[in-house]
Amino acid sequence: MARSGPTQRHQRIEAEMLRTLAELISREVKDPRVGPVTVTAVTCANDLSEAKVLVVPFGVTEPDPGLLEGLNRAAGLLLDKPQGLSSNAALQRVRYALGRIKGGHTGSLDPMATGMLPLCLGEATKVAGDLLEGRKTYTFTARLGLRTSTGDVEGPVVQTVAVPHDAQARLAEVAVQMHGPSMQVPPMYSALKRDGQPLYQLARQGIEVERAARPIDIRSLQLLGVDGHDTHWRVDCSKGTYVRVLAEDLAARIGTVAHLVALRREAVEPFDAHPMVSLEQVLEDPGSVVLLPADAALPQLVGLIVAAADVPRLLHGQAVQVPGAVACARARLYTPAGQFLGLGEVGPHGVVQPRRIFNELAAQLT
Repeated sequence: MARSGPTQRHQRIEAEMLRTLAELISREVKDPRVGPVTVTAVTCANDLSEAKVLVVPFGVTEPDPGLLEGLNRAAGLLLDKPQGLSSNAALQRVRYALGRIKGGHTGSLDPMATGMLPLCLGEATKVAGDLLEGRKTYTFTARLGLRTSTGDVEGPVVQTVAVPHDAQARLAEVAVQMHGPSMQVPPMYSALKRDGQPLYQLARQGIEVERAARPIDIRSLQLLGVDGHDTHWRVDCSKGTYVRVLAEDLAARIGTVAHLVALRREAVEPFDAHPMVSLEQVLEDPGSVVLLPADAALPQLVGLIVAAADVPRLLHGQAVQVPGAVACARARLYTPAGQFLGLGEVGPHGVVQPRRIFNELAAQLT
């Protein structure tokens, strides 16, 4: 099957075979257990006596372990993290349930917090950085009058301050004032590191160190209701925003203190309207879990289709040309059949340099 390099004739034949097979399968494959099948590439032998056809089935309702692992090579999962687990502990349970596939999470949630924890599985970890940059939406409950050492219910109460009788009205005014960019000092109980050591480890030793304020941006902050000294909120904020610190700042502005008693992440940009999957479902019925394609994390990037004949070159690190493509730092790259190849940089005259290509697909074409 190996050949020194594809001739123009080979390229034309392969492109036509890919197009014809894609149309044939789309028209003829009707088995509901399989769903749509995408032809990702065709490579012909030197003498054209045989061809290697690569396909990817999607939408399988009852996949066997091998197929599930294959789909997970570059997939995402929006986990609804339960209370009481660290983000890493939740990730490891999902990895084990899905065949011990490699993976990572984006944007840690404290053990007490619940809600959306995007997991990047297999080579989808290559797009994890984009999710770290996204905005987040939280709902939280802050209890006024009591400050704890950790800023939440996990630490002991270290200060008690009276709560103003008009706290609700004053908090509503303060919330409006906090919209927009500002600077926030991270808490000691955080995963940020000082000289390689997490701050929370220093805090547990009774050590407090100076932390530089970091820029944050509050797009919206709504007071949803008040129940005694418990105040309920929704916030849409930038990355790096510590909700525990936000709750303390809100209380300080009306002359009291506060700590979190509940925190839930409702959404991570760009998954504002996507449903989450419970950890219970993953563990009990992994075959039913809906996985997201890796490129679902990148809707803000322009998408480009690479000619079928150029796909092998791109996957082997060579620049290709996409006529009409506008120069940009990053773009999503696809085969004509819609298979996501990875990311590229578009230069003058539509020349695309591969920057972050999925190695699994490249290995299949080698």
